Amino acid sequence: MRHGETEWNAARRFQGTSDVGVSARGRLQAEALARALRPRALVAAYSSPLRRARETAEIALAGRGVPLTVVPELAELGIGEWEGRLADELGEPYRRWAQAPLDNPPPGGEPLPAVAARVGRAIEAIRRSHAPGAPPAAAGEVLVVAHGGVISVYACVVLGLSLNHLWRLRVDNGSLTVVAPPGLLTINETGHLPP
Repeated sequence: MRHGETEWNAARRFQGTSDVGVSARGRLQAEALARALRPRALVAAYSSPLRRARETAEIALAGRGVPLTVVPELAELGIGEWEGRLADELGEPYRRWAQAPLDNPPPGGEPLPAVAARVGRAIEAIRRSHAPGAPPAAAGEVLVVAHGGVISVYACVVLGLSLNHLWRLRVDNGSLTVVAPPGLLTINETGHLPP
């Protein structure tokens, strides 16, 4: 699932690896996620190390006794010189990146194939830890709280799409994407979120 909204999301300010927390609306999204997750028998949860993802996970898991592990490889993709800047002030370079991010990376940004590789390794390690045949307390369904870019990169890989299609996949704040590696069951479930 994607972390809750931040003030930077609302302003259309690029976050990348900047460590900002969730906003009041983001907390409401995380609480809605907690309600949506109640029927699921989660055995573990994993989060990006960035505060917005950790806070979302902690709110969504409150009172459940589900262990939360921070996984550095789940951090949002780095966008170099664009971090902290507003989308509207970047002009044509931003428009090119939005249309074909693999071919038009931001200056100093993390290469998308590197993001795909690190995220793939993290998801595979999580899958192996909780697959059938794992110790009884470990086998089962897990929650992974990450970022729109990370989720979209992983979805592109699973669906066999070019990373140039990255931003054509919508992944809203607080949304659920359900994965059964190596398959993608749903993307961007938002029915649980407040209007």
